[in-house]
Amino acid sequence: MWDERNGCLYVVDITQGDVLRFDPATGDATTVVHVDGTVGAVALTAEGGLLLGAGTQLVLDGSVVAAIGDAEGVRFNDGAVDAAGRFWIGTMALEESPGGGTLYQSDGHGMTPMLAPVSISNGIDWSLDGTQMYYVDSTAQRIDVFAFDVTTGSISDRRAFAEIDPVDGAPDGLTVDAEGHVWLALWDGWALRRYRPDGTLERVVDLPVSRVTSCAFGGDDLGDLYVTSASKGLSDAELRAQPHAGALFVFRPGVAGRPANRYAG
Repeated sequence: MWDERNGCLYVVDITQGDVLRFDPATGDATTVVHVDGTVGAVALTAEGGLLLGAGTQLVLDGSVVAAIGDAEGVRFNDGAVDAAGRFWIGTMALEESPGGGTLYQSDGHGMTPMLAPVSISNGIDWSLDGTQMYYVDSTAQRIDVFAFDVTTGSISDRRAFAEIDPVDGAPDGLTVDAEGHVWLALWDGWALRRYRPDGTLERVVDLPVSRVTSCAFGGDDLGDLYVTSASKGLSDAELRAQPHAGALFVFRPGVAGRPANRYAG
């Protein structure tokens, strides 16, 4: 998540429970928050703070502001803030069992279930006009799109936006650029993909790591595309073949992104 006010990138290291702050001016990454357990997502707040999806709790600047009740065996995964300042965040079972997760919405008054069951709740973002919400449940092997009402925060009319063949990897995190195209990370797919607003594939960007996890635009002109990856679950032989597994990458794709929405709850 790029913070345009401070010119830095925030990245979560899920299994270590760390939120890292990357400064592109120096190339340094420092841990700014550590939690016991997992941290699946980070969002910026209107006041300049950080909202975390940690375990099954939403933590704002060190204080728990919401939590999922009766949520044993699950954790938060990916999340994003809509144009009205609501935080959308999904869960997944720790054992990655099918149907173990739920997509929630938080406006500062608790957690509201919006979609269930899901298996591995992942990437979320919105179309340029705000009338559509893109969403990934990784095991479904597709990006879905919903009709979205920004006033009420409701979703409806779910349909498939883009299908991903399992041989090409599993869909993971995503972001929408300033031209309305959808960038998708592919877990075990060695690549990012860019889809046109009609769902057709526009380009593939190959990466030297198999487990590509998410992406976000940053930089002064929002023209840098940052890409995260994972080393989790790779064998010793795979790690030797992928020495950059788990690294953060950046490149200039020739298109800019949009400033991240900020949590208003």
